Amino acid sequence: MSDNKKIKVLFRHRSMEMGGVEKVVLSMFNNLSRDKFDFTICLNINQGELRNEFPPYVRKVFITKGREDLSKRPFIQKIQLVRRNLKLKQAEKDPRIADKLLGEKYDVEIATTYAIYKAVLNSTNKNSKKIAWLHSDLTLPGFNPYREEIFNNMKQFDYIIYGSQQCKDALDEKFPNEKFPPGQVVLNAIPIEDLKSKAKAFTPEFGDTPTFVSVGRLHFRKGYRTLLETHKKLLNDGFIHNINIIGDGEDYELLSKRIEELGVQNSFKLLGTQMNPYPYVKNADFYVMPSESEGWPLIIAETLILQKPILATNVGGIPEMIDHNITGYLTEYSEEGLYNGIKEFLTKKNTVENIQENLKNIEERFDNKKIFDAVEKIIETVVAK
Repeated sequence: MSDNKKIKVLFRHRSMEMGGVEKVVLSMFNNLSRDKFDFTICLNINQGELRNEFPPYVRKVFITKGREDLSKRPFIQKIQLVRRNLKLKQAEKDPRIADKLLGEKYDVEIATTYAIYKAVLNSTNKNSKKIAWLHSDLTLPGFNPYREEIFNNMKQFDYIIYGSQQCKDALDEKFPNEKFPPGQVVLNAIPIEDLKSKAKAFTPEFGDTPTFVSVGRLHFRKGYRTLLETHKKLLNDGFIHNINIIGDGEDYELLSKRIEELGVQNSFKLLGTQMNPYPYVKNADFYVMPSESEGWPLIIAETLILQKPILATNVGGIPEMIDHNITGYLTEYSEEGLYNGIKEFLTKKNTVENIQENLKNIEERFDNKKIFDAVEKIIETVVAK
């Protein structure tokens, strides 16, 4: 441990686009004890809407500049991006590049996602304790090409923090012979009062048509392709409604093109990234999460606190968060499942009213102090070993 008796903690993360993991990282910095810990964040890329949201007492280091700092001229930007990728590849091969930027040793190094595990394990500081955070269900078929490497990396950590009970239980059940380090489930914390305040910042105009909102990265696993096709089928069958998606990602162009092909530009809208999505959630009629896979999605907890009826696929950690037909409505991941769920919300007034009634005291479920206390204890215990 460092001489000043504070535990020096280094978080490693890729970049700070708006997302659930990024919010978890910020919540840790804002709530873990400053008397016990000194914090540093090392980003691979200094990029994203949340890149300047770190508290002033957190030291930020980055390996490469973000898109925000690159030239606006396409040709020059292309050259800069090539150079950036080369630098990232060099840093992956040679951990001394990051170590030189950091310029000090840490008691604990934390990998925020499986994508950054290797960077932490390759640290030249062999005396630091290594903690991995896992937010994903690694048993899903999409992980087949990468699972062995992820498992091998996980086994080299001193401790694993699981973001949901489901992602831990799924591993234990499907891969009982894999020997992972000690671990614990720690759910994501919710800044309840701040969330409520942000939800009142403005009032979006949705009109009189029943409106669903969804917040998420435009990635195929988030299910927006399936939701779009379902939306068109519902309109064809006379179930009039609007869907607004808040977020950005690699599926933006694909979805935009398909929206035009289906002729639903006025009813299925991509609103892009919003620094404050909560007024949209609060003022919509319903929330929809059509994901193919999830961990413990922070936006679901936030939407529950805003007492908005949620239609979500029955995947990952979502069933831990929503009681079907009580605090929300769960469906299978398919066009048919989403079709029936949206139809239920549009046609069954009693279903919606019962869910809204059951959400009145929902925030009693979320004990933030317990969550932060658990993380502090994990760090202190791992360091003491």
